[in-house]
Amino acid sequence: MRRPLERPEGTGRQFLWDLLTFERLLTGTVFHLVYWAGLGIIGIMAFGILGATVGVAIREGSVVGILLALGVLGVGALGVFVAVLLWRAFCEFYVTIFKIAEDLHVLRQDVERERSQGR
Repeated sequence: MRRPLERPEGTGRQFLWDLLTFERLLTGTVFHLVYWAGLGIIGIMAFGILGATVGVAIREGSVVGILLALGVLGVGALGVFVAVLLWRAFCEFYVTIFKIAEDLHVLRQDVERERSQGR
């Protein structure tokens, strides 16, 4: 069995060590940024749907056009709501996968520690 490498002292060196060795997964912190970026893109889509709704209402200029615009707004709002739910489920799935990987890493360390103590 291989001997674990020694962790360096100091804040900057530990970050570089974590970045290069996979002893600690950095994906959790990065995934928060990915989640918020995805929500930002969905927000931009929502504003695009709102703009399309206003465009349809202005272009038609009649009661039928306004009713059509309200339909587009309703379907667009429902689509944005579904997109937010799907994005959240997608992100939670990947966070769960990485949490399982971290738990397995901790369990492996415990087993190695017990074997080295001779139990």
